Amino acid sequence: MNWDHIAGNWRSFIGHAEEYWGRITGDEFAVLEGKKDELIGKIQARYGVSEEQARAQVREFQKRMKEELGPKGLPGDKDD
Repeated sequence: MNWDHIAGNWRSFIGHAEEYWGRITGDEFAVLEGKKDELIGKIQARYGVSEEQARAQVREFQKRMKEELGPKGLPGDKDD
C-alpha cells in the first residue's frame, strides 16, 4: 500500500495510526492530514527517535496496513 493511498484516505486510517503510535492523539493525527513528513516529525518529537527510525516506523505501518487490509483496502471495508 503506498502512502498516497493512506494520505488520500487519512481519516479512515487515524484509528490504526492511534493504535500504532499511542503517544500521538487522534486530534494531532487529524491535524496532520496524512502528510508523511509532518508525521515523521511528530514521531521524532514524541518518541525521541531519529528521522531514519521514524521513517522506518512509517514504512512498517504501511506494510502492516497492506497486510491487514490488502493493497487497496480501507479500514472498515471488510464484511464481518
